[in-house]
Amino acid sequence: MINRTILVGRLTKDPDLRYTPSGVAVCNFTLAVNRTFTNQQGEREADFINIVCFKKAAENVANYLKKGSLAGVDGRIQTRSYEKDGKRIYITEVVAESVQFLEPRSQQQNRGQQPDPFANDGTPIDISDEMLPF
Repeated sequence: MINRTILVGRLTKDPDLRYTPSGVAVCNFTLAVNRTFTNQQGEREADFINIVCFKKAAENVANYLKKGSLAGVDGRIQTRSYEKDGKRIYITEVVAESVQFLEPRSQQQNRGQQPDPFANDGTPIDISDEMLPF
């Protein structure tokens, strides 16, 4: 049997680090992963995948990643359930065996602080036809 998943996406919020009663670190976060196709309006949709990691990986994720960070996750899909108020709640999540930080820390810290050099400020761009590669 094979149960393996590899995802690349951005964190939708800051990771949530907790510890079990026995002191094991557990970190939960959600990864927004773009789909490879567009919808009927031409927009790219995303799936929001719940991730959980343990021990040192959990502490590293909590210490170095934040909302918007680009990360790669290698792990397995797990389902579990519990009962709350008489209803059965089912959860599907990825248990991360490895989490890769996919952008430099300096880039993560500067995101949102520097103006976008490619933003359209309404002024025409002066480029000659000879400068275009096509």
